[in-house]
Parts: sequence; structure tokens; C-alpha cells
Amino acid sequence: MTAIEFLQIDFPAMLAAGLAGVICGLLGNLLVLRRQSLMGDAIAHAVLPGIVISFLLTGALGATTVLLGATVSAIVAVVLIEGVRRFGVVEPGASMGVVFTLMFAIGIVLVSVFGADNVHLEPEHILFGQLENIVWLDASGWSDVLSVERLLTLPSEVLLLGGVLVMTVGFITVLSKELKVTSFDPSFASAAGLPVMVIHFALMIMVAIATISAFTSVGSILVIGLLVCPAATARLLTDRYQWQMRLSALFGLLASLGGYTLGSLVPLYLQLDFSLSASGMIAVFAGLMVVVAALVSLRRRNQVIYEFNPDQAGQ
Repeated sequence: MTAIEFLQIDFPAMLAAGLAGVICGLLGNLLVLRRQSLMGDAIAHAVLPGIVISFLLTGALGATTVLLGATVSAIVAVVLIEGVRRFGVVEPGASMGVVFTLMFAIGIVLVSVFGADNVHLEPEHILFGQLENIVWLDASGWSDVLSVERLLTLPSEVLLLGGVLVMTVGFITVLSKELKVTSFDPSFASAAGLPVMVIHFALMIMVAIATISAFTSVGSILVIGLLVCPAATARLLTDRYQWQMRLSALFGLLASLGGYTLGSLVPLYLQLDFSLSASGMIAVFAGLMVVVAALVSLRRRNQVIYEFNPDQAGQ
């Protein structure tokens, strides 16, 4: 593979995956701290009806159309989840499971009925994404990577993810204290006069936007994995909030680049007759990071217990 071929085929796909990994890692960290990891799963599934309905109404799957339709669908899902939890008096996980299962099923039915003639609406692309189809045919050399004008010719999926990353960092920076307090102690935050529910809905909308921006390129399965696995990995390795944020973003990036490399580039360089799903390998890579972090965390805890063993301390 030549440098031009890498820039045109693999670079934009890796860039899209990396941006999605960082975005989901940052927001997923807040979901993990709030013990609402399933909310990311729920939103990732619940946006499907909004995407399909927006396509049926406009006949197009432009970035703006997808973003608006899916955002509306995500807001509806969050309201329904809260409504079922409060008025149905059921456990939060159960309310999420009911709502996202119902909405995702409705979306799949709509796709099967109305999306058969459009490849972008086929169920497998919704589940696994289209990373391999993100290409930068305008790339002519490595100098393009250093040119803002040339970077603006990147695929729309990459530009959208770049914009959402800026939004995510801005959101977390501006509401840093509020998000931290409401994540660790919502009761204290409420007593202190913070608008806990408003902050909660703002976070859910931000998660929805992040999910939507990554949905059409990396698919729902990868979005769910990136919202949970990097954050869980960071949580196993540190208890410090700022470090969790940084590590979540780093692990999201590593999972994306490492998984894509193992799925697409390694089989190519080994001249194998097959390649693996890039999105699938990214999710596998993210899951393996959690396993490794769990083993490291377990070993560290065992060492601490051994060092502070009261029986040995008295000897």
C-alpha cells in the first residue's frame, strides 16, 4: 500500500474512529460515574426511529437531517425513560431496557419496510457502521494533513465528529464542577441548589449528539462499546476524576486505532485472503482493555492488602 492509498482509504477511517473513541470515552466516563452506562446503550438504540423518520420525511441522509431526527428521538427516549421510572415505579435499568428495546424494534421495522432500496439504511450498516466506506479521495500527499484548507475536504462524517469533539470538550469544561458534583453526590448537589435534572438532561442530550455523530460511521455496536469500555478501564485504574477523564479519552483513542489496525491493516500486510470488521475489532480491543485493567487492578488491591496485613504488621 502506498502513502497516497493510505491517506485516501485508511487515514479518514482511522480519524473517524479515533474521534468517536475520544468523544465517547469522555462522555462515557460521566455515565459510568453516575451508574448509568446502560443509558448510552439506550440512546444508541433509541435514535434509530428518528433517523429513519427523518429520511422518510426528507428523502436524504445528510448530516443535519440525521442529527435533528436522531436528537428528537433521543430526547423522546430520555423523557420516556424518566417517565417510566418515576410513574411506573420501576428500577432505572428496567425502564431503560423497556424503552430502548421498544424504540430500536420500531426503527428496525421501519428500516425493513422503507429502507430496502437504500444501502445506507440497511440493518447491518446500522449495527456495524461503514468505516471502510469513509474515504478521502481528494488527498494527494502528507502535506494535506497540515493544510486547514485541504482538511476541510475530509469526508462529512469526519468533519461532523470533529465538531462534536469541540462541543464535548466545551460542555465538560464549562460545566466541570456541576457535572462532578452531580455525578458523585446528586443529593448534595440538589440541596446546594444545583439544577440536577437540567444538568442530567443536558448530559443526555450531549450523549445523544455524540451517539448520532458516530452512529452512521461506526455503527451502534461500536458506539455502545466505546461509551462503556474506555471509561470502565479508566475507572479500574484510578479514582481521581481528572485522571479518569484523561484516561477515558486516551483509551477510547487507543481502542479505535488499535482495533482498526488489527481488523484492516494487519490482514492486509500479512496478505491474508480476508479482513475483519473494523468496528467489531475496535469493540473487541476495547473489551480486552477492560479485562487487562481488571487484572492489573486486582493485583494492585492484593498487593495493598498484603502490605497492610494486620497479622504481618504485628510481627
